[in-house]
Amino acid sequence: MGSSEVSIIPGLQKEEKASVERRRLHVLKALKKLHIEADEAPVVAVLGSGGGLRAHIACLGVLSEMKEQGLLDAVTYLAGVSGSTWAISSLYTSDGDMEAVEADLSHQFNRQEWDLAKSLQKTIQAARSENYSLTDFWAYLVISKQTRELPESHLSNMKKPVEEGTLPYPIFAAIDNDLQPSWQEAKAQETWFEFTPHHAGFPALGAYVSITRFGSKFKKGRLVRTHPERDLSFLRGLWGSALGNAEVNRNYIFDQLRNLLTLRGLWRRTVAGVRNVGLLIFAPLLRLKQSFQRERPALEDEGGEPNNNWLTEMLENWTRTSLEKQEQPDEDPESKGSVSDFLDFVRKTSICASKWEWGTTHNFLYKHGGIQDKTMSSRKHLHLVDAGLAINTPFPLVLPPTREVDLILSFDFSAGDPFETIRATTDYCRHHKIPFPHVEEAKLDLWSKAPASCYILKGETGPVVMHFPLFNTDACGDNIEAWSDTYDTFKLADTYTLRVVMPLLALAKKNVRENKKNILREMRNAAMLYYPKVAQSCSLV
Repeated sequence: MGSSEVSIIPGLQKEEKASVERRRLHVLKALKKLHIEADEAPVVAVLGSGGGLRAHIACLGVLSEMKEQGLLDAVTYLAGVSGSTWAISSLYTSDGDMEAVEADLSHQFNRQEWDLAKSLQKTIQAARSENYSLTDFWAYLVISKQTRELPESHLSNMKKPVEEGTLPYPIFAAIDNDLQPSWQEAKAQETWFEFTPHHAGFPALGAYVSITRFGSKFKKGRLVRTHPERDLSFLRGLWGSALGNAEVNRNYIFDQLRNLLTLRGLWRRTVAGVRNVGLLIFAPLLRLKQSFQRERPALEDEGGEPNNNWLTEMLENWTRTSLEKQEQPDEDPESKGSVSDFLDFVRKTSICASKWEWGTTHNFLYKHGGIQDKTMSSRKHLHLVDAGLAINTPFPLVLPPTREVDLILSFDFSAGDPFETIRATTDYCRHHKIPFPHVEEAKLDLWSKAPASCYILKGETGPVVMHFPLFNTDACGDNIEAWSDTYDTFKLADTYTLRVVMPLLALAKKNVRENKKNILREMRNAAMLYYPKVAQSCSLV
């Protein structure tokens, strides 16, 4: 695919096809070590669901144990939604060294490290972009705090081990939020968007752009303006932007803005060195409120919900603060520019929160002649968000026949019903006549009341699915509810101490270790292209 062109090609992109072919050789060697004889390597895909920090930590445990047991080397595809994407990306930024990833995790949560000043600086820098949205704020000031990481590398940096076949081919899921109505009505395949080390795009359309050009401006399939490749921190925020419902997320964002604007807030570090900083800040804050009042009708027309109470409260508090407390000891006139940048960031974030604007990026299909669907080619911008808002695991990205997947290991870290992803995927596949194992609703209801650690789902055609609920009776006994409460999806990272993190990591590892024989048996069956037509719990096999 030309780096400055849009690719409209059905089937696999040539870079992915070549990488998967090289991976087959490594898979065959791994299967031999596992005492599985095969003339051709079956295609095994591992999926990680969403679930915020819980999913991140549990997915790290799964990857680590699969690596330890020699299972990960037999996997061709690794795909994730939301929190699992953070863990999967960590595998590649560490060149597959899961021991190093675990060491970093232990260090980060033992010392509760997070560089707020650096995160704020990254957010302010992002706010200078014309396509700034809540995703930037979320990525640098929320997700970085959740994970204790602020990676500056890029997806394209993962190419080497992928192209050499030494690591599985990774797929990171998102959805096009503008197509949510189509998803709700007909489970439109075009809703799904994917990222890999080579490309970003809509698999249902076969429409992609080079990952290094994602975010750049295109028109009629040609590059108009180049923008730098977005870093991994931003992409993690995009992939994991649905940690709570809209109300929870909105309140959290406005709370963070209040905190940043308090007298002792972090903005002081950004504008540190300015004498009488209070006088410098108050007037722009007042103008900021006035600009909101002017923009209110436009925001209401766009369906936004202006909420400036936090700013009114901030101004009232500010006027009650003595000038002595508003001053700082040193003076540096050059810092005055950063005051303006900071307030511009606050203004843009507040407007985006009022409009509830997420994941804004240039639409690389804008006015593309090869796209008949005007919904896809008439928009100047896309709004990409967490795929968990559709299905909380990336089944739609590995089920297309072009990827020829034989066996899917689905690790479910969701809150609540661990079979909701199976139900949702069944519905999606029914709409599009995609082969997927059918399980009676009554059986799913029964399983969900006391889930085991593994279920094997097999249909007449299509891949075998092994489904692994994180919290299960085999590992948790009668304490599933207590485990779920401890690791709530939107629980703030401050509550995740090392004492909380390590049991979750161990639990995820145990689920893999205890089911190794079941996984090996299904890998062996996949190598023999044998698919019995039943669905059952692993514990009953």
